[in-house]
Amino acid sequence: MAGSKKRYALIGTGGRAIFFYTAIARDYSNTSCIVGIADTNQTRMNFANDKLESLGHPKVPTYLASYFDKFITETKPDEVIVTTIDRTHNIYIVRALELGCNVVTEKPMTIDVPRCLQIFDAVEKTGNKVRVTFNYRYAPHNTKVFELLRSGAIGTVTSVHFEWALNTSHGADYFRRWHRDRRNSGGLLVHKSTHHFDLVNFWLQTRPQTVYAQGDLKFYGRENAEARGVRDFYTRAHGSDVARRDPFALHLEDHAQLKAMYLDAEHEDAYYRDQSVFGDGISIEDTMNLLVRYKNGAVMTYSLTAYAPWEGFRVNFNGTGGRLELEVVENSYVNSGGDQAAEGSIEKTTLLLRPLLEKPQEIEIPQGTGAHGGGDTVLLNDLFGEPVSDEYMRAASHVDGALSILTGIAANKSIATGQVVNVDDVLKIPRT
Repeated sequence: MAGSKKRYALIGTGGRAIFFYTAIARDYSNTSCIVGIADTNQTRMNFANDKLESLGHPKVPTYLASYFDKFITETKPDEVIVTTIDRTHNIYIVRALELGCNVVTEKPMTIDVPRCLQIFDAVEKTGNKVRVTFNYRYAPHNTKVFELLRSGAIGTVTSVHFEWALNTSHGADYFRRWHRDRRNSGGLLVHKSTHHFDLVNFWLQTRPQTVYAQGDLKFYGRENAEARGVRDFYTRAHGSDVARRDPFALHLEDHAQLKAMYLDAEHEDAYYRDQSVFGDGISIEDTMNLLVRYKNGAVMTYSLTAYAPWEGFRVNFNGTGGRLELEVVENSYVNSGGDQAAEGSIEKTTLLLRPLLEKPQEIEIPQGTGAHGGGDTVLLNDLFGEPVSDEYMRAASHVDGALSILTGIAANKSIATGQVVNVDDVLKIPRT
């Protein structure tokens, strides 16, 4: 491998990791290379190495996560890519910074305030950098919204209504996996909504001030299923006759990649990727509603539903000079269940500008290619391609990562207490 290439070590070889290491091997081999991978599961590391080799990248050394220091010392990366489960992000971010590396981390940056403070302290002490990969910032329709709002197309934004719908394929998947345990993910208001809260921070160039929230488990979970008359239950789909009659069941053996990454890896860690969404032990909500006031005076109403009959979002901005309306319908997917480029791909996008006292205008949006409305492609080029300037300021730092999760952390606190939560009382982040 050429010495001029940027060297990346990757920890965590689950579904999202594929996004990074395949891109480097397939599209950015001139500028970047993988020098090692680490995980708690050797089978998944072997899968990742086979995938790299199939794309023309040489196999790389593998390390168990418990040997993280040795992993970094021996592979000598410039940057570490962190794609482990959310509750362990801080462990590897902090240690990578201490060992002299910059970090690229999957969202959310972390899941709670103590972990967030650890990351801030490590950045300050080491001077190294953390990059949070908010791919939705890079989707052409979301960039166009930023551009229009920045131009003053609707004057000063006074309120935002943001509705996100996860359908019964994608939404259900969070209730099959490790995400269903709040201790791992912080709940969907941290794990998933970090994308959405970051978009609003980015679009309005502000930060949250107060949050009031309500949330419940209304659809998934055994008690809800029992209330709807369901009588037959199972713990996991594999080997279950009951699961064959459940349209919400995920059958790992029917998906070559899921089988190789999870079913064939169970003997090492007993992690079951195909748990019943109507089982016990779910500690996160599937129905969430928020009222957020921002420091610039704007107010947002937000809802997230994880069992909708369609996938996508609607966001409306009201301003002193008009209104901007965006609707995006996304195609359904299951994480790692098929073509990576299909994840979050767009079925339909409509952007409507309604100036005050004028006729509405449908705004043309450049068509992106690839996953998440084309955002993944642009993000990857920003991460691993030749450096280019970005007039939209889409690259997200540890400060952006913290501000996005603070809305969700404050919302979780509000749900628990029934009170309005002042975000600065949760964690006050200095302006940088």
